[in-house]
Amino acid sequence: QLQASGGGSVQAGGSLRLSCASSGIAFSIEMMGWYRQVPGKQRELVASITSGANTQYAESVEGRFTISRDNVKNSVYLQMSSLKPEDTAVYYCFADTITIQRDRIVRWGQGTQVTVSS
Repeated sequence: QLQASGGGSVQAGGSLRLSCASSGIAFSIEMMGWYRQVPGKQRELVASITSGANTQYAESVEGRFTISRDNVKNSVYLQMSSLKPEDTAVYYCFADTITIQRDRIVRWGQGTQVTVSS
């Protein structure tokens, strides 16, 4: 129920913008954000944003990536600038969701590949 888009290939120093939209019905969406994963490594939290627009970033992307969200569209975005080869990974969006039944679940997007060449 999360659809991610915007990945691709770019040279080092370039920019990409990831988008993720939630299409499911929910009572509310609390935190949204992005993880990334490289084969053989643990999934890393890249950035997160609360419904009140409080943001957190991994130290490795601080100052280069900007997360934002549109609460009307239930969407989250990740503007990535000054990309480095080490940013290469599959990026997954997530949404910490309160359902209509008032259950709390985490929904995930399908992953989008970002490849940065040197």
